[in-house]
Amino acid sequence: MIRMRLAAVCFSALGLTLLAVPAAGATQQPSQPLYAVAYGSGADLMRIVAGGRAQIVRVIPPLHVAEVRPNVAGFAQSMHSLAGVRYVERVVMRHVASEPALFPTSSSGAPYEWQYAASHEDAVPSAVLHAAGAVKIAVIDTGADLSAPDIAAKSPWTYNLSTGGADVRDVNGHGTFVSSLAAGSVENNDGVAGFGGDAQLLVIKAVRDDGSLTDLDEAGGIMYAVDHGARVINLSVGGPATSATEQRAVAYAAQHNVLIVAAVGNEYTMGNPVEYPAALLQPVGSRGQGGVGLSVGASTSNGSRAFFSNVGTQLSLVAPGMDVFGAISSLSSAEEYPRSTLAGSAAGFYGYSSGTSFASPEVGGAAALVMAANPFLRARDVAMILKQTASGRGSWNPEMGGGVLDAAAAVARAQGPNGLVVHGVRSGKTFRFQWFSAGTPKYRVSLRVDQGATRVLLDGTTATSVTVKVRKRHRYSFSVDALDANGAVTATTPFSYRA
Repeated sequence: MIRMRLAAVCFSALGLTLLAVPAAGATQQPSQPLYAVAYGSGADLMRIVAGGRAQIVRVIPPLHVAEVRPNVAGFAQSMHSLAGVRYVERVVMRHVASEPALFPTSSSGAPYEWQYAASHEDAVPSAVLHAAGAVKIAVIDTGADLSAPDIAAKSPWTYNLSTGGADVRDVNGHGTFVSSLAAGSVENNDGVAGFGGDAQLLVIKAVRDDGSLTDLDEAGGIMYAVDHGARVINLSVGGPATSATEQRAVAYAAQHNVLIVAAVGNEYTMGNPVEYPAALLQPVGSRGQGGVGLSVGASTSNGSRAFFSNVGTQLSLVAPGMDVFGAISSLSSAEEYPRSTLAGSAAGFYGYSSGTSFASPEVGGAAALVMAANPFLRARDVAMILKQTASGRGSWNPEMGGGVLDAAAAVARAQGPNGLVVHGVRSGKTFRFQWFSAGTPKYRVSLRVDQGATRVLLDGTTATSVTVKVRKRHRYSFSVDALDANGAVTATTPFSYRA
């Protein structure tokens, strides 16, 4: 592999890639062509490979898609006339970082975790950081070094897409760095703190043993993450083309209220191409409006756009991505990834790196905090809040999107003026009233129907919901008091519903 020109303590794993830079003349294409075939039933799948005309590489059951390696000429054409085949397409390779994108990184002279102050992550209330323990972030990448202190402290769930097992050893290093930024422990007083507070971490290793990565690997990772409880998915991968399978996986996540965050790309100086899946999340031409996820660019320590960060109408916002500090895998090449220990740290290796790959997990971590601050928000609401509270404060431009991530402002917007959020859902003849406040031990809940007397439904409760019967043409006025340990009211939020 081309050796990365590195300053001491630094490495430069630029790119949306999950892979290291290949040696001259190397290719990431498999030795034989691979196809994605969407089928209707198990019997249809058997017909696709009947007679040995193709070998199944993997199956993504929820999507009814199989990745196959043909053994006969004209395979794709023959599929179009086969009953039960919905579509057939070549797999889309996810690109690796190209040599012109590499540059030596170095500490800016700022505090080594400058990215937290730059995004106001350090101003997020500790109660919200702890409440994020109810949110799971999935990182689909090269795996992770589970011995890294910041990752080990999270006891992450793990899954290897190639083997179906739990071994996610990261010999590349990219995934470890990304995971430490998304959800590194904030409780172990060691190394680097992640942006997601106490959020749970699901590490999904998507790179195959031969070093390749396709859209089907990505789609399989998305499906697994959604089906195993992730609320946020980070994708620091990309390529210049999309596919039906990738689009269906992204839609599956959106339908299940899961927020995908992806890097916009590092090729500004190489033609500024549109990258996928980022451009599926924030579509080209959307100018920050709508979308089903977040497309993230990189900013510098002074709040400007990093020179390599792609621009365009598909950009949602930016986050620190130039010389950011993170954890380095002990299994990665020490020659290609020089590492350093920290004074007072018992274990672990750390360094600086640059790329939109590392801005994306910061936004993913912040998304988990917004969800923790208000668990009633939909994924699309969380995305909107993060865009609107970025440094542009509602404005947008193709260089910076909505501006630089402001985690504290996003959390404050999600909580409302007093930090006590409420929500209600009608179901038939009943109404379920819900409430939440990070760090609040007990609540008092009152109800008044129309102009009648107010009655206390719950007092000193730790419950976060109550269900009442409702009748048409009546108004139900709820009130929730947050109580401290001594029973004193710290916040009150009213809520009114007309049946």
